[in-house]
Amino acid sequence: MQTLTTPIINKGDADLKRAEIREYFRTTWDMYENLFSTIDDDAYYLRPDALRHPLIFYFGHTATFYANKLLVSKITDERINPKIESMLAIGVDEMSWDDLDEAHYDWPTVAEVQTYRNKVCSMVESLIDTLPLILPIKWEDPFWIIMMGIEHERIHFETSSVLIRQLPIEKVKAHKDWAIYNKSGIAPDNTLINVKSDEVRQGRSQPSATYSWDNEYGEVTTQVKEFKASKFLVSNQEYLVFVEDSGYQTESYWTEEGWDWLQYKKATHPSFWLKNRDGRQYKYRSMLEEINMPWDWPVDVNYLEAKAFCNWLSKKQSKSIRLPTEAEWYRMADSHLEYDDADRLVSNANIEVKHGASPCPVNTHEHKGLYDVAGNVWQWSESAIDGYEGFAVHPAYDDFSVPTFDGRHNLIKGGSWASTGNESTRDSRYAFRRHFTQHAGFRYIESEQTVEQEFNTYETDELISQYLEFHFGDEYFNVPNFPKACIEAVFEQAQNNSDLRYERAFDLGCAVGRSSFELATKFDHVDALDFSSRFIQNAQSLAEHGKVRYLMTDEGELSTLKQVSLEDLKLEDTVDKVNFLQGDASNLKSNYQNYDLIFAGNLIDRLYEPAAFLNSIHDRINSGGMLVMTSPYTWLEEFTKKENWIGGYKVNGENMTTLDGLTEALKENFEPFAEPIDVPFVIRETARKHQHTIAQMTFWKRK
Repeated sequence: MQTLTTPIINKGDADLKRAEIREYFRTTWDMYENLFSTIDDDAYYLRPDALRHPLIFYFGHTATFYANKLLVSKITDERINPKIESMLAIGVDEMSWDDLDEAHYDWPTVAEVQTYRNKVCSMVESLIDTLPLILPIKWEDPFWIIMMGIEHERIHFETSSVLIRQLPIEKVKAHKDWAIYNKSGIAPDNTLINVKSDEVRQGRSQPSATYSWDNEYGEVTTQVKEFKASKFLVSNQEYLVFVEDSGYQTESYWTEEGWDWLQYKKATHPSFWLKNRDGRQYKYRSMLEEINMPWDWPVDVNYLEAKAFCNWLSKKQSKSIRLPTEAEWYRMADSHLEYDDADRLVSNANIEVKHGASPCPVNTHEHKGLYDVAGNVWQWSESAIDGYEGFAVHPAYDDFSVPTFDGRHNLIKGGSWASTGNESTRDSRYAFRRHFTQHAGFRYIESEQTVEQEFNTYETDELISQYLEFHFGDEYFNVPNFPKACIEAVFEQAQNNSDLRYERAFDLGCAVGRSSFELATKFDHVDALDFSSRFIQNAQSLAEHGKVRYLMTDEGELSTLKQVSLEDLKLEDTVDKVNFLQGDASNLKSNYQNYDLIFAGNLIDRLYEPAAFLNSIHDRINSGGMLVMTSPYTWLEEFTKKENWIGGYKVNGENMTTLDGLTEALKENFEPFAEPIDVPFVIRETARKHQHTIAQMTFWKRK
């Protein structure tokens, strides 16, 4: 099988680079579809992992990603299939084991998804052939979005191979392109190898030599102290000793989180070990086969299992044994691996499916005294992912990294046999929740250095901080808090609607959530949705922790740290009633139904298709229910193409206001319920700069 390393994008001939990227796209696309050819059609609708969607979601998701990112980046202006692009767009991040997603979805057929994929493939190939290409490719360029889509599909190539590995064996079929490594023997005894201290550089700068995800940019320098690292990755044989020594039954080896997971999972051994009928011997599940246990292959475990093993070994050997930090992995990589000028791996390793669709023995690929510093299986680290100094979110994909900056997602380093493209570069940074299974194992180190990690426990993004202050902070110039004032006005008018029930409300464009919490003071349940995952993450964090800290810019580099709490706002009792979700108001999923009230705060003039929203919103509101909208009617072509504006223009020489447009769009299904009112608001930018705006609030009753 042909697999390509990620292209160099900061130099070269533009015509040759265009051809290279086209080949990279097509190779990735075909490789992904080839992977799915290993499963039966009915397997697409199984959930190999209860904490993730069925495989049909992932089969179509990578294509919808192209369509949605090209649209939001204004490279294209039309949808290919709105239903598929809504259903298969969001929801790939893994869940907690106690937060199962039991939602029912009317999944499309395999044939429908294949047809959709074919259309997207043709569209992307046409764009690659025609879009302007200037080197270096920067992250504001159209080709950056093309590269984003390619690397995104390569990520899902690997994660989908893990899900296929979790399917019942009778649902998969052998395939010549996915044959496993065919050698196994006696596992070598592990020993510790000294790694000298040195300074480690982490982070990339722009423009970079290859495509990189936002969390790879920034800079941090770490002085890594001397430590000893295991010569080999932990093999199945080495891990067996832990299993047979009651490792899965001894609570003291596990963290509190790990023991909770173990009680839920009732695991007694790694998930890809299968017990024979005699209950004593093990077989091994590769992606498409069950084979005799290859004891000299690396064990596949999650972080919690790897951590428990280290705690057990520490006790057995009376040494300080733990997993390496991210910086310690970089120290091993820099001293034992070879990379080219673009930080692409040169050293031979079991990576990019070069040696088969499986791991291989842990003593196969030597890297200057250590083995498998990169490749074979990912290596869990002690480091939870966080942004480097200077981290910035890419505007087209704001939910790639930020949702993982929560202290619950630990970094995996080095790549696996299935890692391709960006994943096989030195600076790649991927993280998963600690209970999740990937093609991941571990090596351990001996070090007296304790692991201390500080997180961005306050929000530093300027826009997010402004909205947190706008929703939860101080009032300025005697103008009342806008979200609170809006919901107070909603409740005041609702008193006059005897048909209104206070069961279900929908807060569309909820931003960081103040209006959602306020609605929940009277409604039994509130769904709160926003397009920005950063807004949703902060709202969820506030609901979970009850408080949030953020930096407000005063002037220049001077700032003030602020903290707000739901308890101080007397909203702490509302959190269990609010469900925060990410989504697109112009392309809502069908499950958003049966609301008694929908509040759309300052939303309508930021939608790319406001008419689509207005023409369908009645289907989601119960008879007698209310639709309440606010907007300053600041129509901008940056958000809404002029031909899609609801108002703010002339028709036959006469003014068409947005209120006129709303009335026209809603008259068939709604009636005005009260006179519009003005609601002022102030957004603080700095200590001496504020935006003062007046929104109009309109009230509509569902006929």
